[in-house]
Amino acid sequence: MRILRVLRNTGLALLALVVVISLVLVAVVRVNDGPIEILAGGPFTSGAHYSGPEPDWRFLHDRAEVAFQSLQPERSRVTWILEVDGRIFIPCGYMDTTWGRLWKQWPIEVEHDGRILLRVDDVIYSRSLVRLTDDPVLVPVLAELSSKYVGGTVPLDSVSNGSLWIFEVVPRIQAL
Repeated sequence: MRILRVLRNTGLALLALVVVISLVLVAVVRVNDGPIEILAGGPFTSGAHYSGPEPDWRFLHDRAEVAFQSLQPERSRVTWILEVDGRIFIPCGYMDTTWGRLWKQWPIEVEHDGRILLRVDDVIYSRSLVRLTDDPVLVPVLAELSSKYVGGTVPLDSVSNGSLWIFEVVPRIQAL
């Protein structure tokens, strides 16, 4: 009996320690200048804001990841980036799973407010994310996703059935 009580108390103490460490880690990351790997970070506080003509995004073709920050809420994350014919896209998978919906709140948030800051090489671009659900560009985008990250074919119906969300990164339209 005593051994069971000691094991139970040790288990509860370890669980409490993990919870406290996790909460502290999340709190620290949320005030950090950008994300840390898979942990969402705070708003960007460094980087030069870009102003000028629309960039030629082809320089991102071989780039694996970029960081972006949503404006509502002000939270940043690291994500994959796809470039097709000078246009750039951000994929988000597992959106038809409970785990995906719990872990990935940003796609739902940017559907309500698509304004983002995209940070590449310490340059910040004011942009918007627009979800694509039925667009001819999805075929080459999914082919690029397949070859760059997946190593197999990503079917088009993964977009239409809601499993995979594809966002295009577009210039932000200024309110008049």
